[in-house]
Amino acid sequence: MTSCDTIAAIATAPGRGGVGVIRISGPKAQSIAQHITGKLPPIRYARHGVFIDPNTQDVIDDGLCLVFAAPHSYTGEDVVELQGHGGPVVLDRLLHHLLQLGARLARPGEFTERAFLNGRIDLTQAEAVADLIDAGNQAAAQAASRALQGGFSKRISPLTTALIGLRVRIESALDFPEEEIDFLSDPQIAKQNQQLLHDFDALLAETEQGVLLREGMRIAIIGKPNAGKSSLLNQLAGEDRAIVTDIAGTTRDVLRAEIQIDGLPVHIIDTAGLRESDDPIEQEGIRRAWVEIEQADVILLLRDDREQYSPHDKALRAQMPAKPLIEIHNKIDLTGGIAGFNTERRILNISAKTGAGLPELRSHLKQLMGFKTTEGGQFIARRRHLDALIQARAEIAAAQTALTDQKAGELAAESLRRAQMALDQITGKFTADDLLGEIFSTFCIGK
Repeated sequence: MTSCDTIAAIATAPGRGGVGVIRISGPKAQSIAQHITGKLPPIRYARHGVFIDPNTQDVIDDGLCLVFAAPHSYTGEDVVELQGHGGPVVLDRLLHHLLQLGARLARPGEFTERAFLNGRIDLTQAEAVADLIDAGNQAAAQAASRALQGGFSKRISPLTTALIGLRVRIESALDFPEEEIDFLSDPQIAKQNQQLLHDFDALLAETEQGVLLREGMRIAIIGKPNAGKSSLLNQLAGEDRAIVTDIAGTTRDVLRAEIQIDGLPVHIIDTAGLRESDDPIEQEGIRRAWVEIEQADVILLLRDDREQYSPHDKALRAQMPAKPLIEIHNKIDLTGGIAGFNTERRILNISAKTGAGLPELRSHLKQLMGFKTTEGGQFIARRRHLDALIQARAEIAAAQTALTDQKAGELAAESLRRAQMALDQITGKFTADDLLGEIFSTFCIGK
């Protein structure tokens, strides 16, 4: 694709800075920039000069100009970058004149979208651009960088090649039924399909890790008032995020903290104490607590170790949705309990005041989510990638059943075709326009 219009945008973050960058891309990029700079530098060379108001010839700023000619640029089109001082007034004035000269203000993510549409990158690499910018920790940044360099795409490519080869073999047998040789009875076909299933399982495991790196884990801390939920939030966060008092029901609203456990992003939510209340404010806090419980990946059900089980405790446990739950007995510093897991009672003993038992909690959280710390090879991934792989894997399993049990080559070929379409959705070879719009709308303007 070659766009007929030229786009421009400020590529650096809003606010004041030492350097500000304006990016221009499209067929008129060089001619528009020449009106501002007077003379363009050679391709891929930087030239220092002044940026001029084309109407009055007044100097707006001075800085560097760089030109990248199509197709060897980020977008695959002619691209010009103007690097001046990072004052918002100066950058806005420059951008205003670029738009007057015929450029259009770029949409969010439009530069990267053009790079994808022009074949410079595939869709997983385009998404990795945004993930690298938004990375909240070093592990996520490294994984996004690997995906940007094509790490995820390189894992998908051999699967697609093997899938196409198997499709060709099966469909060739269907296209020539008059041949005396029954190609579908060849055990190698079913063996190749089984190998595909094995390879998909390996990639699914890696992709699940990539999704965890990007999205993290949501943990809801729940329990009765004064069980120590806010103290546990503060202990996990490493700072005082929540007010802690001896007064029951101090927390009325949902409190949040972001932490990392060996590179795994963790979103901790402290909720209002769950009890019967006539206070309308507390009732709203309890309603919001149940919303967070439904959305959580893991639930920490906190109890005061000094209290005996009550009918309310049993009823609360019975109301929990079917998702991982850790029952935690807090305040063992007051009862003399031993920190760590009590395997007989299937509970975790901690002290949110002293931090006893928290290393075991962090380790168990990683285990529940299946997160494994790896040094290299890990790439970042999105939920849609995982869903597409699961869909493709299901189709390949259906093809295996069609080959081995039903002896139906037509069904196997159709299942493999759908599996290939699911894979192509990941890299963007087959992608609906509305999905592209959704993906690139989350980018910042200028990228």
